[in-house]
Formats: sequence, C-alpha cells, structure tokens
Amino acid sequence: MRAGHPGRCRPASAFQATVKRLWLVRHPPVAVPPGICYGRTDVALAAPPDAMAAALNACLPENFSLLSSPLQRCAELARLLHPAPHFDARLQEIDFGAWEMQPYDGLPRADIDRWAADVWGFRPPGGESASDMARRVDAAWAEHAEHVQVVVAHGGPLRVIAGRLLGLPQPAWLDIACPQGGWIELRRDGLNWQQVGQTAREVRSGQ
Repeated sequence: MRAGHPGRCRPASAFQATVKRLWLVRHPPVAVPPGICYGRTDVALAAPPDAMAAALNACLPENFSLLSSPLQRCAELARLLHPAPHFDARLQEIDFGAWEMQPYDGLPRADIDRWAADVWGFRPPGGESASDMARRVDAAWAEHAEHVQVVVAHGGPLRVIAGRLLGLPQPAWLDIACPQGGWIELRRDGLNWQQVGQTAREVRSGQ
C-alpha cells in the first residue's frame, strides 16, 4: 500500500499552484439492479474493490494524498488506496430526493421530460439539481486538501471537477467518459490542465 499525507484544507488557487497530476477515480460497480435511480443513497458495492485498488496502485505515485466521498462505495476503495483518506460530504453524488431507489420506468413521464429539457436546473421532488450539486463540489474545491492527487467520488462530482479544470463549457461536462470502476488522469502544464489518460473499461472486483 502506498502512503500519503492527508493534508489540511486550503484554497483551490493553492491546489492549482502545487498539484501537477490528478487522478479522478469513480467507485466500482454497485449492488443495484439496472433501471433503478440512485444518487446520494449509500448503496453497497457489488464486490470487494481489491482488484481495482491493485490496478490503481500500479498507476499512482509512491506518495500522495487522497480525497473521497464518504459514501461506502467510495470509502471502501479509498481506504484500500490510502491509510488516512480525507472525506468530504460535499463530494457525494446528486440527491434525487423522492426518486432515490425508484425504478426509472415508474417515475412521472412529465418530470422525466422536464429533466431532459433542463438537465442542470431540474430538481426532483425533495432532491437537488445538478447545478446544486456542482455548487457544493465547487465549494469543496475551495477548501481542498493540500497536495491532493487522487479523488475517489461519483460520476456527477468527478465530471464537475474535470470539466472545470479542463475549461469545458458546462453542457460538455456530461459528455466526459467516467464509467464505474474507471478513472481519469489529468496533468497541469503551467496554468492549463490536460487529460492524459483514462480507463476505457470498468475494472470489476472479484470477477
């Protein structure tokens, strides 16, 4: 296991001034049937994440700090990668409110159409919008752990981080490929970030 330094929080400007490589890691596949809507719900992994941790360890530097969502599907992997990960609840996946753990086929058609028409602004009953999620992820970056090089989180928050660092317009963030069990590697050249690596397939544990 590689050791890192948990670090203390400091502004995102300092983060950008010190970190030159960043791995954005999405949790492995979860134990949720296809067609079920879930986001903030703390669902379990489909299998132990040991294989994914081993694959990541072959790519990561010897010493690094790690920031993670506290939800168990991320935390289990984070603890395999680092002896003392820093957890920030603002990196949790979007809260779908009353839609959580409901089949998509059973959701009101009118609400689905409203969501499709306003992906970033629509808010499910009792939940939050994608813009709400992006704001809290941005706030987490403003207090980012010093020298963090690895982030273990969910598809929504990771696309926000990658999209902002790469300077992409917000509508393009959703097009960033980030499958469960995959990761994106970014590198900073001066003030600009570039994507230099990405897993093209899921790394499934225990299979």
